[in-house]
Amino acid sequence: MQDAIKERLDHYLVRTGLAPSRRVAQELVERGMVRINGRGSKKSEIVGAEDRVEVAAADRRAAIEPNAGLALEVLHEDAAVIVVNKPGGIPCHPIQAGERDTVMNAIVARFPDTATAGEKPLEGGLVHRLDNGTSGALLIARNRRAFEKLRDAIRAGRIARRYEALVAGSLERKIQIDTPIAHHAKNARKMVVGDPSSANPKRAGRAATTLAEPIRRIGEFTLLSVAPKTGSRHQIRVHLASLGHPIVGDTLYGGPAIATLAPGRFWLHLCELAFDSPAVGHVKVIAPVPPDLKKLID
Repeated sequence: MQDAIKERLDHYLVRTGLAPSRRVAQELVERGMVRINGRGSKKSEIVGAEDRVEVAAADRRAAIEPNAGLALEVLHEDAAVIVVNKPGGIPCHPIQAGERDTVMNAIVARFPDTATAGEKPLEGGLVHRLDNGTSGALLIARNRRAFEKLRDAIRAGRIARRYEALVAGSLERKIQIDTPIAHHAKNARKMVVGDPSSANPKRAGRAATTLAEPIRRIGEFTLLSVAPKTGSRHQIRVHLASLGHPIVGDTLYGGPAIATLAPGRFWLHLCELAFDSPAVGHVKVIAPVPPDLKKLID
């Protein structure tokens, strides 16, 4: 360590290029991958010129393994971003090093620059996520500048998303759902409608707004156009289920099981995505409904 200044360890890791961001630096420290003078460390620890800081090389930037064998439908491509039509039933990104059967594995095989565009090594330039059972337009940045701009845009509500959802029952008018989303007290896989009167932030949940409008009735189901105005986990699924209109195939939230849908697949598709690309300006992408969903509404 050549610098004479004293500073927090996480700041030092970023300044010297040993980590791409403070969040990644803190994760590396928490996982025990950073050692000072041969011993463990804390993210708030102060280091100076006399200290030897080491980061385990294998974890300094964990790689998304490319998998060219996975099919990938590209909907839009420019110098800053790509948009693909995510298939239903597979994850967006690996959870652990070595996983190869996710959307990002396929994307990195075709667009290697996306692997290092974001802050988290196993997520690459993924700007937003879709649940495993959801299909549709997925936005990925190709460089750090584009990633930061698009992440800011999605947090500020400047990226428009329109889904289609097939739900149980009959919905005859346009509605706006304004109920918070919270974590289930006992089931880590589930979310619930929060209690805004609770003094406990975990029970109160995060504010969430969803607009839903009927497209047409299909037997005992209704095809909806759905626009989330916020981005809470499982937001659309929880909001619709809370009104008695769970999504077809979404058995986690009470949706009717459909034999023709693969396990874990449900009728929710992100069909339109509109955003400003740092490279070409305004972009609107249409993601065609995949055959496994289309056959249930034709």
